[in-house]
Amino acid sequence: MGKGNLKWITAGVACLWAALLLGWHLYDPYRNMALQEPGADNRPEGSARSADDVVIGEFFMKYEAAEPSALLTGVWSGFRGDGRDNITPAADIVTDSDYPLMWSFSTGEGHAAPVIYHGRVYVLDYDETLMSDMLRCFSLESGEELWRRWYRVRMKRNHGFSRTIPAVGDGYLVTIGPEGHVMCCDPLTGEMKWTLDMKQEFSTEVPFWYTGQCPLVEDGVLVLAPAGEEVLMAGVDVRNGEILWTTPNSVHFTMSHSSIMPMELGGKRFYVYIGVGGVCGVSAEKQDRGTLLWSTNKWQPSVVAPSPLRISSDRVFLVAGYGTGGALLQVTRSGSGWKADILEQYKADKGMSAEQQTPILYDGMLITILPKDAGGSRERLLCYSPSDLHTPIWRSETDEKFGLGPYMILQDKLLAFNENGELYVYQLERGGMSLLHKQQVLEDAVDAWGPMAYADGRLVLRDSHNVICLKIDGNG
Repeated sequence: MGKGNLKWITAGVACLWAALLLGWHLYDPYRNMALQEPGADNRPEGSARSADDVVIGEFFMKYEAAEPSALLTGVWSGFRGDGRDNITPAADIVTDSDYPLMWSFSTGEGHAAPVIYHGRVYVLDYDETLMSDMLRCFSLESGEELWRRWYRVRMKRNHGFSRTIPAVGDGYLVTIGPEGHVMCCDPLTGEMKWTLDMKQEFSTEVPFWYTGQCPLVEDGVLVLAPAGEEVLMAGVDVRNGEILWTTPNSVHFTMSHSSIMPMELGGKRFYVYIGVGGVCGVSAEKQDRGTLLWSTNKWQPSVVAPSPLRISSDRVFLVAGYGTGGALLQVTRSGSGWKADILEQYKADKGMSAEQQTPILYDGMLITILPKDAGGSRERLLCYSPSDLHTPIWRSETDEKFGLGPYMILQDKLLAFNENGELYVYQLERGGMSLLHKQQVLEDAVDAWGPMAYADGRLVLRDSHNVICLKIDGNG
């Protein structure tokens, strides 16, 4: 073979290998494949879903676990308990020894607090792996999971996911998911009853840190504040999901993280709501239920989590964090109608304020935890008189700080849970309180902000990733 032919053969082989190498790099074996979610294969044509196409409550799982004891009959029915005031006439609790841990379980990142009903604990959770809201039911006695109902909804973490507390009672268990999805189940079996998507039904704009509004059920009616394009508030039949009445959004409020509070002012019952844009009062009485009777835009923080608190027959305390502070609202009759006036407002370092938790009114005292921008008393427990929101009548010691942690009253004791996992028990006294007990109940706690729940001598509390149950009475 001549040298010339050898040169051409060598060049040809080199070109062939170069072509093969280039083709190998350019070849895409997945170009004709479509990414599918688990369970999405073999769907009928036209059944593909978009990110916003949520089928609320579509999945259900029941676990092999013992049913709760029939002797456990206590109820913590929703946000701030039965009276929506965070006060319960509980039995005496132990204050001279540490409380034993009964059980615990882990959750996705969030701050949604539990409710309790006849030996069952319910909490709304979010599973990042499945991209799903999950309503989970546990035994109050053992901590075993009994069942869960869930549905896929895509979200990104934003200081956690779930934030709301369910509402539970005979025949219903209602949740509001982070994206405004409302679900009603049977509290015992988990059977689906009905659903409602506030974004689709009312054009609700969900707040930046997701839905924080906790459902309110009164006399068989679920009261919501979708604060959508046309509807400010709505009443829904809790039995079947039928919309019974709506309040036109003539004030153009949007949804906040605050919850609706029923209260009597000037001899009339109202649903009072702080939206983004102001404060309003909607009639809660049968003859004109759902009618917007007063509103004001003279106090409108851009972010508000605490709910309004009635402090007298015609006055409501309003509070928000992020530099807003507190305000005093007066609601009075005006001829045949009503009017609402902001009597005063001030920054957090000038008087009673809060950022996360709604204050408690108890025995002539207003109890709160001051926010981080409240000066020298920041993050401490303080008590005020309803007649003077600027001069505290009691404050916890300088080393007793709670951050954004929750607190509640059981009989004549105040329980406060700081965001680092320490539980404090105080004896309530006229004009103040005294510390009885302190215990580290959750090691390495992170952002323990979710409100507590109590029933049958058990205290259920959480941080951003764990739910625990303590036995706090001396029985059993």
